[in-house]
Amino acid sequence: MIAKFFGVRGSIPVCSPAFQDFGGNTTCVQLKIKDTNNIAVFDAGTGIRDLGKEFIASGHKQEELFIAFSHFHWDHIQGFPFFDPAFTKKLKINILAMGLGREIDNLEKIFKMQMHEEYFPVQLDEMGAEFNFILLDKVMEVFEGRDKNKTPIIVIANKHKHPGGAFGYRVERGDKVFVFCTDIEHGDEIDQNVVRLAENADLLIHEAQYTSEELKDKKGWGHSSYEQAIQVAEMAGVKQLAITHHDPDHDDEFLTKMEKQCQQRFKDCFLAREKMEIEL
Repeated sequence: MIAKFFGVRGSIPVCSPAFQDFGGNTTCVQLKIKDTNNIAVFDAGTGIRDLGKEFIASGHKQEELFIAFSHFHWDHIQGFPFFDPAFTKKLKINILAMGLGREIDNLEKIFKMQMHEEYFPVQLDEMGAEFNFILLDKVMEVFEGRDKNKTPIIVIANKHKHPGGAFGYRVERGDKVFVFCTDIEHGDEIDQNVVRLAENADLLIHEAQYTSEELKDKKGWGHSSYEQAIQVAEMAGVKQLAITHHDPDHDDEFLTKMEKQCQQRFKDCFLAREKMEIEL
C-alpha cells in the first residue's frame, strides 16, 4: 500500500507564501493498493481537488472508488464539490462512513445540503457520477481484494472524542497495516482504544494541531498535541508516524522546528506535507 497526502491542514485552508512547504489544503489522503493500482480516499477536504485532477490526468480507469470519512466537519468535506471524477458518468463513488455510535443517519443528506443551490451552482444529482452512500453500523468490514489472489482488505473503525464524534480507521492487507486517526481529543490520558487501533501499524497518521501549551487553552476543541501523537505511536509500537492536521496559524518555519523536536523523541516520525508519498 502507498499513502499519499493531498491535504494536511486543519480547520481552514491557507495559501500565503509562508505555508507552501507543508501545504495549505485541508485533510485528504489517498491510499493506493499497489498491485491492483486501485485507490481509496480518506476525507474530502480541499486537497481532494488536486487528487481528482491527478486521477484524471493519469488516465486512471478505476470504475469504482471508495471515499471514507472520519467525520463531516466542514474542513473534511469542503473539497468534494470540486472533485472532478465526481462529474464522470461511468464512475461509481462509494461514500463510506463506518463505526458504532455515529450521530448521523443519512449520509446523502449531508452532501446534498452543502451543494444546495443556495450554496453551490451544481447540485449533487447533477454531478454525473453514480453515488452509493454506505453507512455501516459495525466496527469491522472485510472487502474482497481486486488483485489476482483476491487478498482481502480488512477495515476497522473506532470512535474517538471530537465534537459531533469522529472515527479512526485501520486498514489491514496481508501483513501491512495503515491507520488514519484525525480530529481526536485524548483528554488528560491517552485513549487506549486508539492505541489498540494503531497497534503495530506500519504507518500511523495521527493529527496534532496544537503544542502542549496551546492545548491547555483549547480543551473541548477536539484535537491533540504533538506529544500525544508521539505517545500513541510509542504505546502502539508503530513503525512510522505521520503527524497531520496542521493548525492554520502554524507556518513552515514553525512546523519545521516542531518536526525536528518530534524526531528527537521518536525518530521514525515526520510532519506530513502535501504530495508526500509513503510506501508501507
